[in-house]
Amino acid sequence: MVSLLRCPSSKPYSSLICSLTLGAVVALSSVAYAEETKPTETVPVVTPPKAIAQPAAKNQVRFTKTGDFDGETVVKIAKRLAAKPYAALKDPLPAGLAKLSYDEYRDIRFNPTASIWRDQGVPFQMQMFHRGFYFQDLIEIAIVEGNKATHLAYEPKYFTAGEVITQALPNDDIGYSGFRIHNQLNTNGVFDELMVFQGASYFRALGKGNAYGLSSRGLALKTADAEGEEFPIFRAFWVERPHNDSNLIVVHALLDSPSVAGAYTFSVRPGDNTLIDVEATLFPRVELNKVGLAPSTSMFLHSLNGRHDTDDFRPEVHDSDGLLMLNGRGEHLWRPLANPRQLQVSAFSDNSPQGFGLIQRERDYTAYQDLEAHYERRPSLWIEPVGNWGQGSVVLTEIPTESEIHDNIVSYWKPRQPIPAGGEFHFAYRMSWGDEPAAKMGAVHVSRSASGRADIAKATPRRLFVVDYQLEGPMTDEMPVAKVEASGGVVTNVVIARNAARNGYRLAFELEPEDKDLIELRAELKFPTPRQVETWLYRWTL
Repeated sequence: MVSLLRCPSSKPYSSLICSLTLGAVVALSSVAYAEETKPTETVPVVTPPKAIAQPAAKNQVRFTKTGDFDGETVVKIAKRLAAKPYAALKDPLPAGLAKLSYDEYRDIRFNPTASIWRDQGVPFQMQMFHRGFYFQDLIEIAIVEGNKATHLAYEPKYFTAGEVITQALPNDDIGYSGFRIHNQLNTNGVFDELMVFQGASYFRALGKGNAYGLSSRGLALKTADAEGEEFPIFRAFWVERPHNDSNLIVVHALLDSPSVAGAYTFSVRPGDNTLIDVEATLFPRVELNKVGLAPSTSMFLHSLNGRHDTDDFRPEVHDSDGLLMLNGRGEHLWRPLANPRQLQVSAFSDNSPQGFGLIQRERDYTAYQDLEAHYERRPSLWIEPVGNWGQGSVVLTEIPTESEIHDNIVSYWKPRQPIPAGGEFHFAYRMSWGDEPAAKMGAVHVSRSASGRADIAKATPRRLFVVDYQLEGPMTDEMPVAKVEASGGVVTNVVIARNAARNGYRLAFELEPEDKDLIELRAELKFPTPRQVETWLYRWTL
C-alpha cells in the first residue's frame, strides 16, 4: 500500500522529495509485480473484465523505429534531439487508464508466459510495465538483434487483468511505462527480477540474495535547488538480445529534459554483485552548472546514530546507512547518514575520485527487527569512475522525512566546471549492486556509529559519540591513537579501547556544542604500522 505525498510548496526541497516519492512507488510497484517465473509454468491470458477494448489515441513511433542499429544510433538521435528546442511529449491515455488507483494499476500484471526470449534458451527474460497511475509517460522499446532494431509494439496479450480493475486494456500501440529484466540470479531454473527501468530516469538492480532498496538515475539536475529540481526521463530503450552463451545483457537508453539530451549504454552482468558498466554522452541545450553524475537515491529514517523524535519498535530503518568514499589521494572516508530536522547538503571536494557510493553496512537482522522489509538485504551501490573525472565534489543531500516510503537521501558527483551548452560531454563509470567493496586484510573500517546525551542522570546538550571499528583479519597487539577534530564546540574525554565483540576498537568522545548549531566532526585512528583505516566524518546539528 502506498500513501501519496502532499507537497508543501513553501519548502525549496518539496519538489525533490515529492519526485523522489516516485522512487518509492517504483519499489512498491516492483514488489507488486515481483513473481518468480519458472520455465515450466503455464499462465493463460486473462480476458479483461470489459468485453470491448477502449480506443486509444494513435501514437507515432518517434525513436524506436524498425531499422538499422549500431553503437552510434542512440548518440545520433540524442544529438539531433538536443539541436531542437525541448518539447514535452504528449501521449494521452484513455481516460480510464489515466485515472487508475494504485490498487487498480497493480491489478494489471504482465503475463509471464509472454516474457521476451522465454523460449529461446537465453539467460535473460524481459517483461514490460503497463502505463497508468503515476506512470503516464509513453516509453518506447525496441529489440536489437545483430544490426537490426525492431520496435516492440504494445500488445494487450502481454498483460492480464484481475477483478479490481474496471477498465479494459486498449488494443492500440500505447507504448509502455518501463520494463524489467529477469535472470536466474538466485536459483537455477527460476527467473527472478534483476533490474527495473521505470519512472523518469530511475532504475535499480539487485545482487544475489538482495531485495530492492536504493535507486539510481541517469542524471541529476538542480537537486535541492530553490527553483525546483529538473527530472530527465528515459524516452526510449533499445535492448540487445542476449547471447545464449554469455552472462551479459546490453541496454541503450535515450535521455531527454529541457536542459539536456543524452545517450546511455548499460552493460549488465548479474552475480553476487551485479556489475553495470555505464557509458554516457550528453548534449546540453543550456549550460549545466547544477548537474550530478552517477546519482543515487536512498532512504534513511533512523538508526542508533539518530533517533530524535522516533516512535518505532524497530531499532533501525534505512536502505543505506552511510556514504563511502575513496578519494583521489587514496583516503577512505565514511560518513554516516542522518535524517536531519532541516535540509542539509554536504560537498566533499576531490580530484579524480576513485569511488563513492551509498552503502548498507549493517547486515544483521536484529538491527532492524522487520519481518517484512528485511532492510538487512538491501543492496549497496558502489560507483567507480572510469577515466579522470577531474576536480569536483561528491555531494550528499539529506532531506527531513517522517516516513520510510520517501527516498530522502541523494548522492552524486558534481564537476567543478559547468558543462557548456552546445557541445558533447562523455563520461563512464562502473556500478556494483550488492555488497560494498571488500576491505583488504588488515584494514580497519567503521562498523557502527551511535550517539546520545552524555549525562545519564539528566538532560544535557553535551553529546556522547561512540564509533566502533572492525579489523579485517586477526587482532594484533597494536593499539591506535585517536584524533578527533571539530569545527566548533569542545571535544573532551577521547577514549580508544579494544572491542572484542567487533574484532576491533571502540572510540568514544564527548562534544560540548556551546553556542553552535552545526559542527563538522572528523575522527582518525593512527596505528604504529601503516594500514588502511577509514576516516569517520559526521555533521552534528541541533
